[in-house]
Amino acid sequence: MKKYQELAAKQTAFFHTGKTKDLSFRLEALQKLRMSIKKNEKQLMEALRADLNKSEFDAYSAEIGFVLEELRFAIKNLNSWVKPQRVKTPITHIGSQSYIYSEPFGVALIIAPWNYPFQLAVAPLIGAIAAGNCAVIKPSELTPVTSKALGELISKQFPDEFIAVVEGGVETSQALLNEKFDYIFFTGSVTVGKIIMEAAAKNLTPVTLELGGKSPCIVHEDANIKLAAKRIAWGKFTNAGQTCIAPDYLYLHQSIKDEFLQQFEETIQELYGAVPLSNPDFTHIVSERHFNRLASFLDNGQIAIGGRTKPESFMIEPTVLTDITWDTPVMQDEIFGPILPVLEYENLLEVIQGIHQHPKPLALYIFTENSGVHQQVLNSVSFGGGCINDTVYHFVSPYLPFGGVGNSGVGSYHGKGSFDTFSHKKSVLKQTTRFDIPFRYPNVKNGLKKIKMFMK
Repeated sequence: MKKYQELAAKQTAFFHTGKTKDLSFRLEALQKLRMSIKKNEKQLMEALRADLNKSEFDAYSAEIGFVLEELRFAIKNLNSWVKPQRVKTPITHIGSQSYIYSEPFGVALIIAPWNYPFQLAVAPLIGAIAAGNCAVIKPSELTPVTSKALGELISKQFPDEFIAVVEGGVETSQALLNEKFDYIFFTGSVTVGKIIMEAAAKNLTPVTLELGGKSPCIVHEDANIKLAAKRIAWGKFTNAGQTCIAPDYLYLHQSIKDEFLQQFEETIQELYGAVPLSNPDFTHIVSERHFNRLASFLDNGQIAIGGRTKPESFMIEPTVLTDITWDTPVMQDEIFGPILPVLEYENLLEVIQGIHQHPKPLALYIFTENSGVHQQVLNSVSFGGGCINDTVYHFVSPYLPFGGVGNSGVGSYHGKGSFDTFSHKKSVLKQTTRFDIPFRYPNVKNGLKKIKMFMK
């Protein structure tokens, strides 16, 4: 569409003024974003409640507070991040100095999902601003109240030639992808990620794809059962399981299966009440289509815990399914809901082989007190990131770049990782003019012999 073409052109023109590269401009923009979020905290919480029934606790801890911490970290460290990095120079380049400069790509397109509609739009924006880019944000149409609140927050603080929010459905995303951007950052499903990558390939546009997949959670026979149950329930059922790094399925050692499930049921009641469907703060499924897809899994295997639904509110209580195999429908794709299928194992090699037969997951979690066991899993399985004796918590560390591998994603971000993602690393050699190295030239006497001696 013409208006998107004009927006991209306007941002490109503004980028070429060089203003966004100025350190003080970047810091001021990050501070303005931070203050605006703090000022509009109540409105954002109300929007997240309207779209997903997120409690104030969940809205702040997983969305608003997370973003404020990312902003604090970026503002504190940006001065050191932007400095050219001096690196070693080989003896063959004697007299010269080597540097790596971080420069912005230009205009970035950020396409955000609906499950954390504020956090997953603003966290990459922080990296784009910090690196000196302009940005167009396309929030999800499935969370319209939050998308509108984000659009108003951004438009009040920034001119659209610098940062713009474009609302709309699938056709809007497709129209934006037809334009020439300098970088594309997408968070969402594997299926749509392939479409994004195909569109980016037409212009050779670099991309970061934060996707998903079936993230395994392994509870070994020597695990701390009570703590494992609590941390897995929290990681799985936060946001009603609508988290890309939530444990997608559980591998339980046969010897502790019954004990774990009993403890897990008690933990669910402790966290969400005896009747989670009556809990006013339990997150809803985002749409009827997603609710129906999830409800269709409830007849898979045997329901060990939960299984009840409230269709009029798009609610499904925390549910555990047993008697599951890799051929069961619930195991064919990422679940993205409050349903946790259980597989049993006797030998750790069964687990590793099972995971190997499927696409590389975004996250992996293992609960064990044996360092040899977790080391065996870490050395044997490729995955984006994860935890030992915890779930999801790695996501919130600014010191741990977050991203997938293979089907679960391309690239990473968070903390300095966000700055690096939106920066091109430009290598520069600064050569001396005080002397010259003669044997690199073809007319030097015995040149081949000398260069062979030098370049051993």
